[in-house]
Amino acid sequence: MSASFSSRLQRLQSHKDTAVCVGLDPVPARFPPVLQDGRLRTDAVRAFCSDIIEATAPYACAFKPNFAFFEALGPAGLTVLDQLLSLVPDDCLVVGDAKRGDIGHSGQFYAAALYDRLGLDACTVSPYLGADSVAPFLEHEGTCTFVLARTSNDGAADLQEACTCDGTPLYRHVAQRARTWAKGTAGEAGLVVGATAPEAVAELRTDAPTLPFLVPGVGAQGGRPDAVMEAAATDAGPVLVNASRSILYASDGADYAEAAADAARRLRDALRT
Repeated sequence: MSASFSSRLQRLQSHKDTAVCVGLDPVPARFPPVLQDGRLRTDAVRAFCSDIIEATAPYACAFKPNFAFFEALGPAGLTVLDQLLSLVPDDCLVVGDAKRGDIGHSGQFYAAALYDRLGLDACTVSPYLGADSVAPFLEHEGTCTFVLARTSNDGAADLQEACTCDGTPLYRHVAQRARTWAKGTAGEAGLVVGATAPEAVAELRTDAPTLPFLVPGVGAQGGRPDAVMEAAATDAGPVLVNASRSILYASDGADYAEAAADAARRLRDALRT
Protein backbone atom coordinates (compact mmCIF):
# COMPACT_ATOMS: atom_id res chain seq x y z
CA MET A 1 0.00 0.00 0.00
CA SER A 2 1.28 3.46 -0.86
CA ALA A 3 2.11 5.83 1.97
CA SER A 4 -0.46 8.55 2.40
CA PHE A 5 0.12 11.99 0.97
CA SER A 6 0.09 13.53 4.44
CA SER A 7 2.69 11.14 5.80
CA ARG A 8 4.98 11.71 2.82
CA LEU A 9 4.56 15.47 3.07
CA GLN A 10 5.22 15.52 6.81
CA ARG A 11 8.31 13.36 6.35
CA LEU A 12 9.69 15.67 3.66
CA GLN A 13 8.88 18.78 5.66
CA SER A 14 10.62 17.37 8.70
CA HIS A 15 13.68 16.41 6.66
CA LYS A 16 13.95 19.70 4.74
CA ASP A 17 12.43 22.00 7.38
CA THR A 18 10.28 23.86 4.89
CA ALA A 19 6.59 24.35 4.06
CA VAL A 20 7.25 26.18 0.77
CA CYS A 21 5.40 25.19 -2.39
CA VAL A 22 6.70 26.91 -5.52
CA GLY A 23 3.98 27.71 -8.04
CA LEU A 24 4.93 27.28 -11.69
CA ASP A 25 2.92 29.94 -13.55
CA PRO A 26 5.13 30.71 -16.57
CA VAL A 27 4.28 33.87 -18.53
CA PRO A 28 6.70 34.18 -21.48
CA ALA A 29 6.14 37.95 -21.74
CA ARG A 30 7.59 38.29 -18.24
CA PHE A 31 10.71 36.25 -18.91
CA PRO A 32 14.08 38.02 -18.76
CA PRO A 33 15.72 39.21 -21.98
CA VAL A 34 18.12 36.27 -21.96
CA LEU A 35 15.12 34.06 -22.80
CA GLN A 36 13.56 36.54 -25.24
CA ASP A 37 15.89 35.48 -28.05
CA GLY A 38 13.44 34.35 -30.70
CA ARG A 39 13.16 30.79 -29.46
CA LEU A 40 9.77 29.05 -29.41
CA ARG A 41 7.56 29.89 -26.45
CA THR A 42 7.51 26.24 -25.45
CA ASP A 43 11.32 26.16 -25.41
CA ALA A 44 11.44 29.35 -23.36
CA VAL A 45 8.93 27.97 -20.84
CA ARG A 46 10.86 24.72 -20.58
CA ALA A 47 14.16 26.54 -19.99
CA PHE A 48 12.68 29.01 -17.50
CA CYS A 49 10.83 26.44 -15.41
CA SER A 50 13.74 24.02 -15.48
CA ASP A 51 16.00 26.68 -14.02
CA ILE A 52 13.39 27.63 -11.41
CA ILE A 53 12.93 24.01 -10.30
CA GLU A 54 16.66 23.41 -9.97
CA ALA A 55 17.28 26.68 -8.12
CA THR A 56 14.39 26.53 -5.65
CA ALA A 57 14.15 22.80 -4.90
CA PRO A 58 16.52 23.01 -1.89
CA TYR A 59 14.07 25.38 -0.17
CA ALA A 60 10.78 23.76 -1.22
CA CYS A 61 8.90 20.59 -0.40
CA ALA A 62 6.50 20.86 -3.35
CA PHE A 63 5.90 22.43 -6.73
CA LYS A 64 2.50 23.48 -8.07
CA PRO A 65 2.28 23.77 -11.87
CA ASN A 66 -0.80 25.74 -12.90
CA PHE A 67 -2.27 23.92 -15.89
CA ALA A 68 -3.72 27.07 -17.46
CA PHE A 69 -0.28 28.44 -18.27
CA PHE A 70 0.76 25.23 -20.00
CA GLU A 71 -2.53 24.63 -21.79
CA ALA A 72 -2.27 28.15 -23.23
CA LEU A 73 0.80 26.96 -25.17
CA GLY A 74 -1.34 24.57 -27.19
CA PRO A 75 -0.88 20.80 -27.52
CA ALA A 76 2.87 21.08 -26.94
CA GLY A 77 2.25 22.70 -23.58
CA LEU A 78 1.31 19.44 -21.89
CA THR A 79 4.41 17.83 -23.35
CA VAL A 80 6.49 20.57 -21.76
CA LEU A 81 4.69 20.05 -18.47
CA ASP A 82 5.34 16.32 -18.63
CA GLN A 83 9.03 16.97 -19.26
CA LEU A 84 9.24 19.37 -16.34
CA LEU A 85 7.59 16.92 -13.97
CA SER A 86 10.47 14.52 -14.60
CA LEU A 87 12.87 17.20 -13.33
CA VAL A 88 11.23 17.60 -9.91
CA PRO A 89 13.53 15.88 -7.39
CA ASP A 90 12.33 13.00 -5.26
CA ASP A 91 12.32 15.15 -2.12
CA CYS A 92 9.56 17.38 -3.50
CA LEU A 93 5.90 16.56 -4.19
CA VAL A 94 3.86 17.87 -7.12
CA VAL A 95 0.41 19.47 -6.84
CA GLY A 96 -1.36 19.86 -10.17
CA ASP A 97 -3.31 23.11 -10.02
CA ALA A 98 -5.96 22.10 -12.55
CA LYS A 99 -9.14 23.04 -10.64
CA ARG A 100 -11.08 20.18 -12.19
CA GLY A 101 -14.54 19.10 -11.12
CA ASP A 102 -17.09 17.15 -13.16
CA ILE A 103 -19.38 14.15 -12.76
CA GLY A 104 -19.46 10.62 -14.09
CA HIS A 105 -17.00 9.55 -16.72
CA SER A 106 -15.73 13.11 -17.13
CA GLY A 107 -14.55 13.20 -13.53
CA GLN A 108 -13.02 9.73 -13.80
CA PHE A 109 -11.04 10.68 -16.88
CA TYR A 110 -9.93 13.99 -15.39
CA ALA A 111 -8.65 12.10 -12.35
CA ALA A 112 -6.96 9.44 -14.48
CA ALA A 113 -5.20 12.09 -16.55
CA LEU A 114 -3.79 13.81 -13.49
CA TYR A 115 -2.98 10.85 -11.28
CA ASP A 116 -2.42 7.91 -13.62
CA ARG A 117 -1.02 9.62 -16.71
CA LEU A 118 0.99 12.46 -15.16
CA GLY A 119 1.67 10.79 -11.84
CA LEU A 120 0.84 13.81 -9.69
CA ASP A 121 0.85 13.57 -5.92
CA ALA A 122 -2.10 15.96 -5.53
CA CYS A 123 -4.42 18.20 -7.47
CA THR A 124 -6.99 20.95 -6.97
CA VAL A 125 -10.71 20.50 -7.62
CA SER A 126 -13.86 22.59 -7.46
CA PRO A 127 -16.61 21.16 -5.22
CA TYR A 128 -19.47 23.10 -6.82
CA LEU A 129 -21.00 20.01 -8.46
CA GLY A 130 -21.02 18.12 -5.18
CA ALA A 131 -19.77 14.80 -3.87
CA ASP A 132 -19.90 12.87 -7.15
CA SER A 133 -17.59 15.41 -8.80
CA VAL A 134 -14.90 14.94 -6.15
CA ALA A 135 -15.28 11.18 -5.59
CA PRO A 136 -13.31 10.05 -8.69
CA PHE A 137 -10.24 11.90 -7.47
CA LEU A 138 -10.44 10.38 -3.99
CA GLU A 139 -10.20 6.87 -5.43
CA HIS A 140 -6.46 7.22 -6.11
CA GLU A 141 -4.31 5.78 -3.35
CA GLY A 142 -1.58 7.93 -1.83
CA THR A 143 -2.86 11.18 -3.34
CA CYS A 144 -4.47 14.32 -1.95
CA THR A 145 -7.30 16.15 -3.65
CA PHE A 146 -7.32 19.77 -2.50
CA VAL A 147 -10.88 21.08 -2.55
CA LEU A 148 -11.39 24.80 -3.09
CA ALA A 149 -12.78 26.13 0.19
CA ARG A 150 -11.89 29.76 0.91
CA THR A 151 -9.71 31.00 -1.93
CA SER A 152 -7.30 33.95 -1.95
CA ASN A 153 -8.87 36.11 -4.69
CA ASP A 154 -10.97 39.23 -4.11
CA GLY A 155 -14.10 37.58 -5.49
CA ALA A 156 -13.97 34.78 -2.93
CA ALA A 157 -16.40 36.70 -0.73
CA ASP A 158 -19.05 36.74 -3.48
CA LEU A 159 -20.12 33.15 -2.81
CA GLN A 160 -17.78 31.52 -0.32
CA GLU A 161 -18.56 34.00 2.44
CA ALA A 162 -21.89 35.52 1.39
CA CYS A 163 -23.74 32.23 0.90
CA THR A 164 -24.68 30.09 3.88
CA CYS A 165 -25.80 26.49 4.35
CA ASP A 166 -27.82 25.85 7.51
CA GLY A 167 -26.40 29.07 8.89
CA THR A 168 -22.78 28.12 8.10
CA PRO A 169 -20.71 30.10 5.56
CA LEU A 170 -20.27 28.13 2.36
CA TYR A 171 -16.50 27.75 2.77
CA ARG A 172 -16.92 26.08 6.17
CA HIS A 173 -19.69 23.88 4.80
CA VAL A 174 -17.32 22.79 2.01
CA ALA A 175 -14.67 21.86 4.58
CA GLN A 176 -17.13 19.77 6.55
CA ARG A 177 -18.33 18.01 3.41
CA ALA A 178 -14.77 17.35 2.22
CA ARG A 179 -14.01 15.56 5.47
CA THR A 180 -17.12 13.42 5.01
CA TRP A 181 -16.44 12.65 1.35
CA ALA A 182 -12.92 11.41 2.12
CA LYS A 183 -13.89 8.93 4.85
CA GLY A 184 -12.93 5.43 3.83
CA THR A 185 -11.43 6.46 0.48
CA ALA A 186 -8.04 5.42 -0.90
CA GLY A 187 -6.90 9.01 -1.27
CA GLU A 188 -7.12 12.04 0.99
CA ALA A 189 -8.99 15.30 0.80
CA GLY A 190 -7.34 18.61 1.59
CA LEU A 191 -8.45 22.22 1.47
CA VAL A 192 -7.33 25.23 -0.54
CA VAL A 193 -7.38 28.11 1.93
CA GLY A 194 -6.17 31.59 0.97
CA ALA A 195 -3.57 33.39 3.07
CA THR A 196 -5.42 36.64 2.43
CA ALA A 197 -8.13 35.61 4.93
CA PRO A 198 -6.27 34.49 8.08
CA GLU A 199 -9.47 34.42 10.15
CA ALA A 200 -10.98 31.93 7.71
CA VAL A 201 -7.77 29.89 7.82
CA ALA A 202 -8.09 29.60 11.59
CA GLU A 203 -11.79 28.68 11.38
CA LEU A 204 -11.12 26.00 8.80
CA ARG A 205 -8.30 24.53 10.85
CA THR A 206 -10.76 24.20 13.72
CA ASP A 207 -13.28 22.56 11.39
CA ALA A 208 -10.70 20.25 9.77
CA PRO A 209 -7.87 19.69 12.24
CA THR A 210 -6.12 16.93 10.29
CA LEU A 211 -6.73 17.83 6.64
CA PRO A 212 -3.75 19.08 4.62
CA PHE A 213 -4.00 22.76 3.68
CA LEU A 214 -2.74 24.27 0.45
CA VAL A 215 -2.38 27.97 1.15
CA PRO A 216 -1.92 30.38 -1.78
CA GLY A 217 -1.87 34.15 -1.45
CA VAL A 218 1.44 34.99 0.22
CA GLY A 219 3.85 37.20 -1.67
CA ALA A 220 2.23 39.07 -4.55
CA GLN A 221 -1.28 38.84 -3.06
CA GLY A 222 -0.19 40.18 0.31
CA GLY A 223 -0.81 37.26 2.66
CA ARG A 224 1.50 37.14 5.69
CA PRO A 225 3.55 33.98 6.23
CA ASP A 226 3.54 34.34 10.02
CA ALA A 227 -0.25 34.74 10.11
CA VAL A 228 -0.70 31.62 7.99
CA MET A 229 1.46 29.45 10.20
CA GLU A 230 -0.12 30.78 13.38
CA ALA A 231 -3.60 29.98 12.05
CA ALA A 232 -2.99 26.69 10.26
CA ALA A 233 0.18 24.91 11.36
CA THR A 234 -0.42 22.02 13.76
CA ASP A 235 1.25 18.68 14.38
CA ALA A 236 -1.76 16.88 12.95
CA GLY A 237 -2.58 19.08 9.95
CA PRO A 238 0.19 19.65 7.39
CA VAL A 239 0.40 22.97 5.55
CA LEU A 240 1.80 23.80 2.11
CA VAL A 241 2.31 27.54 1.57
CA ASN A 242 2.41 28.41 -2.11
CA ALA A 243 4.12 31.38 -3.72
CA SER A 244 4.29 31.88 -7.46
CA ARG A 245 4.92 35.36 -8.85
CA SER A 246 7.00 36.58 -5.92
CA ILE A 247 9.45 33.73 -6.54
CA LEU A 248 9.28 33.27 -10.31
CA TYR A 249 9.72 36.94 -11.13
CA ALA A 250 11.96 38.02 -8.27
CA SER A 251 14.30 39.38 -10.94
CA ASP A 252 13.79 40.32 -14.58
CA GLY A 253 17.49 39.94 -15.34
CA ALA A 254 19.85 37.12 -16.17
CA ASP A 255 20.03 36.26 -12.45
CA TYR A 256 16.35 35.21 -12.38
CA ALA A 257 17.13 31.72 -11.09
CA GLU A 258 19.40 32.96 -8.31
CA ALA A 259 16.82 35.59 -7.33
CA ALA A 260 14.07 32.95 -7.28
CA ALA A 261 16.19 30.76 -5.03
CA ASP A 262 16.75 33.69 -2.66
CA ALA A 263 13.02 34.48 -2.59
CA ALA A 264 12.18 30.84 -1.85
CA ARG A 265 14.79 30.73 0.91
CA ARG A 266 13.43 33.91 2.49
CA LEU A 267 9.89 32.53 2.43
CA ARG A 268 11.10 29.28 3.98
CA ASP A 269 12.76 31.24 6.76
CA ALA A 270 9.69 33.44 7.29
CA LEU A 271 7.50 30.36 7.68
CA ARG A 272 9.80 28.96 10.36
CA THR A 273 9.28 31.87 12.74
